[in-house]
Amino acid sequence: MNSLFSARLLPACLLLALAAPLTAGAEQTAAPIQQASEDAALAAVIKGDWRSADNVARDSYRHPAQTLAFFGLKPDQTVVEITPGGGWYAEILAPYLRDSGQYVAAVVDPTTLPAGGGRDYQQRSRDKLDAMFAAGAAQYDKARVVAYDPAKPVFGAPDSADLVLTFRNVHNWMGAGQAEDMFKGFFEVLKSGGTLGVVEHRANAAVGKDDKSGYVGQDQVIAMATAAGFKLQESSEINANPRDSKDHPNGVWTLPPSNRHDEADNAKYQTIGESDRMTLRFVKP
Repeated sequence: MNSLFSARLLPACLLLALAAPLTAGAEQTAAPIQQASEDAALAAVIKGDWRSADNVARDSYRHPAQTLAFFGLKPDQTVVEITPGGGWYAEILAPYLRDSGQYVAAVVDPTTLPAGGGRDYQQRSRDKLDAMFAAGAAQYDKARVVAYDPAKPVFGAPDSADLVLTFRNVHNWMGAGQAEDMFKGFFEVLKSGGTLGVVEHRANAAVGKDDKSGYVGQDQVIAMATAAGFKLQESSEINANPRDSKDHPNGVWTLPPSNRHDEADNAKYQTIGESDRMTLRFVKP
């Protein structure tokens, strides 16, 4: 080879060799940088001064950052939370999704229930959530509320949600004979590839539908989700509590935050903390 040509070719080859790894490196680091930014946004929301002090005190038991990351929460998603109760997770989800996504609170329509059949309780829950959203317009002005009939639950247009979340609700649906229909409703509202995230008090084994402990067998939840069409993607021990013996006189409500126990036993139950919980992530194929 001509020596002059070789001298010219060598620097060019070196430049090409150096350029390829740099390009590949940029592609490999783009996703982690974006994820870090999203995690920082979630962390900022969790520290938001609009959150109630009582709710913040429970972060050590509910692990919101780790739990929502496990469920794959992203700021541009449409997220449906099923029966958000007092709005513990709504305080986090609605502000996080406000600018780029959509938070939907799916609540029971009280008018679908018979008088004395939980109607008053569901109305109070709805009123409390509405008041919370009205009082914090800067965080909740874009949150939506969808009322559903538990006998034939519909949580939105079919294939419209990226993520459906339910926290400690399955035992109620089982007791009311509604669990199977609820899981079918989750499947219908989710897009193909969408995620169902479930956190529930975990029994040591399967329980009967008339069980009043508040605990549910993990395999039972997986079976109900699978029957509705979901596939279990992964389980996590984020919300596990090995101190929970699950044999309390008033079930899960013996433990914090309900604390339905004798005052003399308070130290005992505070040491245990909140219940042992399964954390399951399902996908709609």
